[in-house]
Amino acid sequence: MAAGTTLGSPAVRTPAAWPDESLDLPALRGDGWSATPFRDVVLKVHQRCNLACDYCYVYTMADQSWRGRPAVIEPATWRAAAGRMVEHAVAHELPSMRLVLHGGEPLLAGLDRLSSLVGDFRAAFDGVCRLDLRIQTNGVLLDAAALRGLRRLGVSVGVSLDGTPEGNDRHRRYADGRGSFAAVDRALRLLGAAEHRSAFAGVLCTVDPATDPVACYEALLGYQPPMIDFLLPHANWSEPPVRSAGADSTPHGDWLVAVFDRWYDAPRQETGVRLFEDVMALVLGGTGRSEQVGLSPVAVVVVETDGAIELVDSLKSTYPGACATGLTVLADTLDSALAHPGVVARQIGRRALCDTCQTCPVHRICGGGHYAHRFRAGTGFRNPTVYCADMLRLIRHVIRRVARDLDARLRNAT
Repeated sequence: MAAGTTLGSPAVRTPAAWPDESLDLPALRGDGWSATPFRDVVLKVHQRCNLACDYCYVYTMADQSWRGRPAVIEPATWRAAAGRMVEHAVAHELPSMRLVLHGGEPLLAGLDRLSSLVGDFRAAFDGVCRLDLRIQTNGVLLDAAALRGLRRLGVSVGVSLDGTPEGNDRHRRYADGRGSFAAVDRALRLLGAAEHRSAFAGVLCTVDPATDPVACYEALLGYQPPMIDFLLPHANWSEPPVRSAGADSTPHGDWLVAVFDRWYDAPRQETGVRLFEDVMALVLGGTGRSEQVGLSPVAVVVVETDGAIELVDSLKSTYPGACATGLTVLADTLDSALAHPGVVARQIGRRALCDTCQTCPVHRICGGGHYAHRFRAGTGFRNPTVYCADMLRLIRHVIRRVARDLDARLRNAT
């Protein structure tokens, strides 16, 4: 198979100037750089979705390769994926790997198929290393029977919800325009009940400046999630985010600051917020865990329903074929993908940043922002994030809050 061919589509990948055409892998290796093995595999078990969210990077943005892929993954494909993961774990002596069942909407695959898939992965990993299994769902099909089945399989459940009924239903709707909040609310109430709570992984929420930030956070908090992930809507320099207050405004940063203050000022920790915890850890000299901030190597890869090994699928928001590697679990190892420029670029830390970012005083905290948000047609991904001003707004605010509290503690200690 020719490099750059997307398995599910006749389209050929258009290289980005950076990293595809100008990243010097031999020079990096000569300087002592080596790849970080993959720890997370996102497995697309179903290619279709029962919602039509208006900001979805899979269906509404540049890459439309989903149209040419099988709707649902076949046993031979998932068994090949399991074998490749085990092979990778053994080669790199990994103590654990994480498998995230994804889509589309993964519950459309049906519980019987998911049970068979999980059983095959568990059998493949038996005696090799620990396998952490998760599913990311829109929650519409997450009823009591599904939850019992997922708990029995040892699968943790993450649910997507954009806060308040009005905020959620502005974007997360069925194809006929009906909002999804009522169905997801029922699912989250079930998931938060004592019987199922052990399977609750957290809630994913996309930031929308049109929604009251504190009301959104408190609506999510009402489900008592163990973790909340706030994500910026996917945009880039060629398809920038809407800024109703002007190009110099920071509506997304202002929104996150308001939620941060509500979270940080609570008398006790009510839930984890991954973005805020990562920024605070990085401010204090530690490391982050998310793709949105920091310079830690990204160690995640995607396997599509046809077996294609792809880069993280948020890149579908940039240009057609942006995720393609030309590799497949049916013929290639996961190690083969470690040499792909798109993987290397997300593992080399500061060396992947543009000059503007490298001279920024908070670049070790921001890390250049989300990789997909750096894209500009013609130059590729060596740019600041299109949310640069918003990220600066949040990071500087967190620095001030943390520094003030540390200073107060030091004064009290003396």
